[in-house]
Amino acid sequence: MDRAKNKLGLWTSTSLVAGNMIGSGVFLLPAALASFGGISLLGWFFSALGALALALVFSYLSRLIPKAGGPYAYTREGFGDFAGFLVAWGYWISIWCGNAAITVAFVSYLTVFIPELAQNNLMAVGAGLSAIWLLTWVNIRGVKTAGIVQLVTTVLKLIPLILIGIGGLFFVNLEHFQPFNLSDDSAFGAVTATATLTLWAFLGLESATIPADNIEQPEKTIPRATILGTLISTVVYITGTIAVLGLIAPSDLQNSTAPFADAAAAMLGESAYYWVGGAAIIATLGALNGWILMQGQVPMAVAQDKLFPALFGKQNRNQVPVVSIIISSVLLSVLMVMNFTRGLVDTFKFVILLATLTVLVPYLFSTASFVLVVAQKKFGAVSNRLIKMILGFLAFGYALWAVAGSGEEVVYWGFILLIAGIPFYVWIKWKNYSYL
Repeated sequence: MDRAKNKLGLWTSTSLVAGNMIGSGVFLLPAALASFGGISLLGWFFSALGALALALVFSYLSRLIPKAGGPYAYTREGFGDFAGFLVAWGYWISIWCGNAAITVAFVSYLTVFIPELAQNNLMAVGAGLSAIWLLTWVNIRGVKTAGIVQLVTTVLKLIPLILIGIGGLFFVNLEHFQPFNLSDDSAFGAVTATATLTLWAFLGLESATIPADNIEQPEKTIPRATILGTLISTVVYITGTIAVLGLIAPSDLQNSTAPFADAAAAMLGESAYYWVGGAAIIATLGALNGWILMQGQVPMAVAQDKLFPALFGKQNRNQVPVVSIIISSVLLSVLMVMNFTRGLVDTFKFVILLATLTVLVPYLFSTASFVLVVAQKKFGAVSNRLIKMILGFLAFGYALWAVAGSGEEVVYWGFILLIAGIPFYVWIKWKNYSYL
């Protein structure tokens, strides 16, 4: 197969970034923010600034270090094999754990059209596994095929979100924003709390940097896709939140299980509930498709550097890491099934929380590596080095603040999860040396 024809262009790469960021969470966030009132918009603003700083850092890194693997490749370049391995280990675990959560959300939204799924665990498990393995098959067929699916699902889920976000502005009731701070916290405390909630919506902004070898003109496409995808997501998030907060009274919004659907119903009638439910299903499928692509690309990049077993780097005739994708899909299938087993639900939710933390750790290492690379001039002259270093420190501070906001217990267990990878690293190194 002609490898050049199996690559992602600007718009498919942008849809990978925006599609991975805009998953199921955006449909529920307005309800979580309702107890804070209009001040939550400031939380969005500060989260967006932090996310844009990270997006710029990843854009520069994609030019300075044009390698597949994203945060793993950048960390390894700056800090060596061990740090690179720990980032890859935690990031890989976070992907298939997060995919399991996305699958559960997909099944949950599917109950809008198939209510029996809420009562029949066997049907629910079957629906979830069907989605996982259908999209696994799509990704095995090639990056280009997965990119087309990603572009279509991203466009389809953006249409209703943009319609509600922009159209809803004409129906906004300004009384819903009074008082501006509904919480008992100070203004600073409320902004911090809402920014902590909203920052999770920006995870995935680095998506275009991971399959760098499968992107057309990566030195140009990746930076543009990263910035464009982040900006599109930011506009959708903020306009959507303003519209929903303005359409639904805070007291009602706090108890809403489908805030966007309720907002659509207020604008267009009760039938809109179903098309928003359909948009949520498409959103989860699109995010699952994009992250399944990631779950194959990350281990492959690490395996090519001999820090993961060689089988993770094995590719089929479509240049797809088929073994890596299948192993990850098996693991996420097991976790998804666990969620429907009573007694394991709490454990599952905690694992997902840990997985979110292990995405933030690569952000820390990547931004620190960026500062180090710029400071050492490892890639020749870098214009405006001081500005770039300041940007790197700001992005690092944002990622560090996000980690601290995860809570003491989660940080502790996240550290244990990363340390658990050390024996695997030692084994891989020993095995590599044994062949010398």
